[in-house]
Amino acid sequence: MNEIALLVAASLLAGTPLALAGLGLLINERAGVLNLGAEGMMLVAAVTGFGVAFTTGSDTLAFVAGAAAGAVLAAAFGLLVIWLNTNQYATGLALSLFGYGFSAFVGVAFVGQKLSERQPFEVPVLADLPLVGAAFFKQHPMVYITVALTAALVWFLYKSRAGLVLRAIGESPESAHALGYKVRLLRLGAVVFGGALCGLAGAFLSVVYAPLWVEGITAGRGWIALALTTFATWRPIRVLLGAYLFGGVTMLQFHLQGQGVDIAAQFLAMLPYLATIVVLALISRNATFIRVNMPASLGKPFQPGA
Repeated sequence: MNEIALLVAASLLAGTPLALAGLGLLINERAGVLNLGAEGMMLVAAVTGFGVAFTTGSDTLAFVAGAAAGAVLAAAFGLLVIWLNTNQYATGLALSLFGYGFSAFVGVAFVGQKLSERQPFEVPVLADLPLVGAAFFKQHPMVYITVALTAALVWFLYKSRAGLVLRAIGESPESAHALGYKVRLLRLGAVVFGGALCGLAGAFLSVVYAPLWVEGITAGRGWIALALTTFATWRPIRVLLGAYLFGGVTMLQFHLQGQGVDIAAQFLAMLPYLATIVVLALISRNATFIRVNMPASLGKPFQPGA
């Protein structure tokens, strides 16, 4: 039973960066902007966060720096696709390539370095509970912040006026513009917020999850987070649950290896990506379901007066 608790705890930890990045991309896409640059933003944020944590010893500053790095890159992406009307797909791919190369260049000095030992986190009293204590109440605070953020985004999107406006922009920016809303500014705000969450995800990987810096530390998590938004049909709670599902698949490979299961390590390593492909293939069989739930203006440029 203790092994199950540890596996659940590890799954929550592994799923947190996926959830953060997925929630950020969900806000982007709810506003009608498709950003394929999550991988690049996460990598730049990861090396930035690690550098700050290594230099200052402060995880909080590392998370702030990572979020800021993601937000800056997202702002540059937003200016290109929202004001200059560049192709969202090509610009996002360029951002991913830039992030990979830039992070590798900047991170050369940090290769082989590790952060100092961190104090374990526990929720008083609850952490001492049998089974559930080890599984749920000995997590890093960012895990709980991610759950709270998910709840906040549910309220924002479905209960607040601002969330209604954001969803309206994602469905019909022309109608929102006709009602007097500044569509491009609101889209830019959504993109920057999404970039900040991707930055948090990247910093979490290099500061908490690893904690070290190696080139390509995200290992495709940005692409999995992008797939999560479709898997979750653009709903925050489903993004969170999907992230934990993929986190569980990731941890399962290490659990099976630890149990001495006679399966090739390469096959176990590809399990998270295989699960992503299978889920997307199953969802895409129902094109009507995707079309009904997908923001109508996703990936489409908007120009006032055009």
